[in-house]
Amino acid sequence: MTTAVPSIRRLDQTVVNRIAAGEIIHRPANALKELIENSLDAGSTNIQVLVKDGGLKLLQIQDNGCGIRREDMAIVCERFTTSKIKSFDDLGSIATYGFRGEALASISHVAHVTITTKTEDSKCAFRASYSDGKLIPQKPGMSADPKPTAGNNGTQITAEDLFYNVPSRRKALKNPSDEYNRIIDVVTRYAIHNSGVSFSCKKQAANAADINTSTNNSIIDNIRLLYGSTVASELLLVEKEFADLEFKMKAYITNANYHVKKLTMLLFINRKYLYLWYRAVESSMLKKMIENVYITLLPKGSHPFIYLSLEINPQNVDVNVHPTKREVHFLNEDTLVEAIADAMQERLAGANDSRTFYTQILNVAQTLLPGAPSAESNESSQAPKPSGKINENKFVRTDSKLRTLDNFLQPSNASNSEKERNPEDVTMLEVDPAAENSSSSYASQAPVNRERIEVRLTSLLELRKEVKKNEHKGLSDIFANHTFVGIVDDALALIQYQTKLYMVNYAVLSEDFFYQLVLREFSNFGYINLSTPIPIKDFITVALDEEEAQNGWPDNMKPKAEIAQSITNILIDRADMLHEYFSLRISSKGELLSLPMLIKNYVPTMDKLPLFLLRLGTEVDWDSEKECFDSLAKELALFYSAEPPLREDEAPEELDQDHPMTGESSAQTSYEKEHKNYLWQVEHLIFPALKYQFVAPKSLAASSGPGSGHVVQLADLPDLYKIFERC
Repeated sequence: MTTAVPSIRRLDQTVVNRIAAGEIIHRPANALKELIENSLDAGSTNIQVLVKDGGLKLLQIQDNGCGIRREDMAIVCERFTTSKIKSFDDLGSIATYGFRGEALASISHVAHVTITTKTEDSKCAFRASYSDGKLIPQKPGMSADPKPTAGNNGTQITAEDLFYNVPSRRKALKNPSDEYNRIIDVVTRYAIHNSGVSFSCKKQAANAADINTSTNNSIIDNIRLLYGSTVASELLLVEKEFADLEFKMKAYITNANYHVKKLTMLLFINRKYLYLWYRAVESSMLKKMIENVYITLLPKGSHPFIYLSLEINPQNVDVNVHPTKREVHFLNEDTLVEAIADAMQERLAGANDSRTFYTQILNVAQTLLPGAPSAESNESSQAPKPSGKINENKFVRTDSKLRTLDNFLQPSNASNSEKERNPEDVTMLEVDPAAENSSSSYASQAPVNRERIEVRLTSLLELRKEVKKNEHKGLSDIFANHTFVGIVDDALALIQYQTKLYMVNYAVLSEDFFYQLVLREFSNFGYINLSTPIPIKDFITVALDEEEAQNGWPDNMKPKAEIAQSITNILIDRADMLHEYFSLRISSKGELLSLPMLIKNYVPTMDKLPLFLLRLGTEVDWDSEKECFDSLAKELALFYSAEPPLREDEAPEELDQDHPMTGESSAQTSYEKEHKNYLWQVEHLIFPALKYQFVAPKSLAASSGPGSGHVVQLADLPDLYKIFERC
């Protein structure tokens, strides 16, 4: 049987254009990247980005550049129409970001595009709509020609319903939050390098922009604004010119004090003609070089932050090796990369020869908290003055960074397996399940051996911003630099800050701390694995029995078994989300297998587990993403907050026998063992953790004062000296 030979046919031009568009526009962030580059090529000093549904519903960019002439609007969205080059030879001296004339054309083939533009010499702006690269009427029955309208100098490009005609691509981009985070990343990179251009990026209907830079900001200012002061304070400037290789470099690289799990690299390669422009690109060889430079300086698996700008002879760069111009190749690439590596190594070596440390006196207004850092007095400074003698009544005799021997000791009731374990093994800690029908008496803690996940969900970022907005900076400084003195009781402890002694309610502040920890370590928790699965329904029933014992059971209330089963079903249905985001593993049978490890070696008071499971069903808003994360974080914080174990008022008769050594009952011995472990965790796990990134909320200081509040100043060394002087 002869097989028919298929004939070769010419594809329809519409199909050709959409295939070409797919090579350039993979997702909304790619479209925005092309539009930003067009705005920069137009000489813009102000670029505003507006987004809806991650750019899939609406992606709009407005600039104050030179605009588009009315007579050019008819072909501006056709393929290979450009003002950047005229012949192939022009590719050797490109002075702009774009040059192939495919950006607007590609977007118009997969979205509904509207352009409003005005040149400086035009009396009005013009607006036109496009589809498949051609002008189309803005309304049915109207002419497709550009229409005069009001507008400012510059161009506004609006792309709506991105990938409306490519359903497979649209279906693949189903997470608007993820797409918006990618857009934020693109704007961030261009904003940092183009320090003379102001950028803003916001969601439609949002009150505030997520990115908002000024034309007066320097590169360092923008890094500090967009990546944080932690990065900006550790940057080293590297500037060098290599005449023989026809390039010069300018870089900001972090020193050996800074390291993260994922490399952040901002690389820009120049195109110099009448103006010096840059394009954000990638070079795999440069990335490998940077890893080799830092391999001996940073811990294994850690990476630096790199901003690198190269000005190279255009004839020595080939940018046409990638459809999106994302990767570049250089002439004499090995030599060039080696020269950059040598310059970085030289600068890093110089930075490590000597270091200067500065003590800055905080200049803050008088706060509600007594003894908070003040600009009026130098006594708030921890370090002594560079010269001169410090009075004894102002001398700080403790160091908040000092570690004592008991920091390295485990609680006395830890099991032998815990004391002899390898640091890489799981940690065995005793757990009271607080339920009669549970045989689980041990839980193992296991770290997560994976690369840290950078979560950019908008709802989560908003919750983190709300925490930071509510910060009491004076209190945050106290907890970051405190010295632990001792525990007063099951809820209060004493700490020292500089020359002042404070009593703090750690039971209250630990709840705020664990709430922040859940938001900060979202999707990156370890596991507290339960050796015996816990039946969720049975534990919820225990909580409901306790509720009935205390408050009775209303006649119109559903049966307890029905309520317990309903909550169990809710948790089973959301098991995947709870596991991925919070390390709460729940089996299909409704059994709790693990809890999140918020602090290494810390196990919450397991007496609260039944109530915690009950509140997951009654207090968590499962319908809205932001409210869900917020309420879940609050319930976890309440469960993990410092609370002593329950004391058994009456021990079972068979256990109510005197201990042969101590004379105490077995029940009392067990309680004291658990209580001692609880106090050990407070001192050695919670308070040390408060030193790192705890944002003290204003509520802790709002009610503070003599005899009341959660943070109370008890004594001040200068005041005590005054008392002694009168004696």
